[in-house]
Amino acid sequence: MVTLFDLLARLPLSVLNRMGALLGWLTYLFSHRYAERLRENLNNAEQKCTESESHKLLHANIREAGKGVMELPWVWRSPLRKVVASVKQCHGWEYVEAARALGKGVIVLTPHIGCFEVIGLYIAARTPMTCMYRPPRWDFLDTLMHEGRERGQMKLAPTDLGGVRQLLKALKRSEIIGILPDQVPGNGEGEWASFFGRPAYTMTLIGRLIQASGAAVLMSNVERLPKGRGYELHFTPLSFDVSQSIPQQMNNELEKVIRKYPEQYLWSYNRYKVPRGALPPHVGKEL
Repeated sequence: MVTLFDLLARLPLSVLNRMGALLGWLTYLFSHRYAERLRENLNNAEQKCTESESHKLLHANIREAGKGVMELPWVWRSPLRKVVASVKQCHGWEYVEAARALGKGVIVLTPHIGCFEVIGLYIAARTPMTCMYRPPRWDFLDTLMHEGRERGQMKLAPTDLGGVRQLLKALKRSEIIGILPDQVPGNGEGEWASFFGRPAYTMTLIGRLIQASGAAVLMSNVERLPKGRGYELHFTPLSFDVSQSIPQQMNNELEKVIRKYPEQYLWSYNRYKVPRGALPPHVGKEL
């Protein structure tokens, strides 16, 4: 697998994107479960679209999802300077600098939009960063993740108590941490909050980190440019009312940024699953 990743990393992004578009269609056509979830989540979020607009968005998302898989070897196995150079524009870096200047650490929230792997490497090439990640089941993939992500000034923190301690220590050092806010947490680590009109089990970790550290919060996302031309990064400052549900406020902010790039969001992700051991939501009570 490492050899395959290394071979793919030698190809231009434009070629990998074309291969990825084909892979996206093959996955959609031959995986009924994948296709059904993608359509369900996308149709739920884009209810105001016409039938023609819905079909166009679906087809675009199928291609973009495949591109996301095929560009992963390129991002993880290419030299760091090459990956950073693929970022053609960065919008809002001044917000990152302003947040760092406050001296209480910075929480960067990165939803599953475009090639989100690029964000951590771009930041870590400039300043220390710790990102939370969920260790995969396969050892070889865990090794690839560490080798691909822990470059520059990047450190990885697993999704367990020890990982949370790592994040808090990084914030106390006034550093940047990164979290995927639309990832489903384990039982007891979230609460039900509306996400595109449906209850989704949403992590409470963000609120706990804010209250413990006073850290500034930024939303970030990567926009994949057409024809393998690279990426554009976007950073936006967020402000949460700690007296209200932070998971719900966070989902509201996620909806805003996803609606800007719906064709590049990972709609096939099982965002509405009930974690093992968690009580299912009761509509009208939790929401």
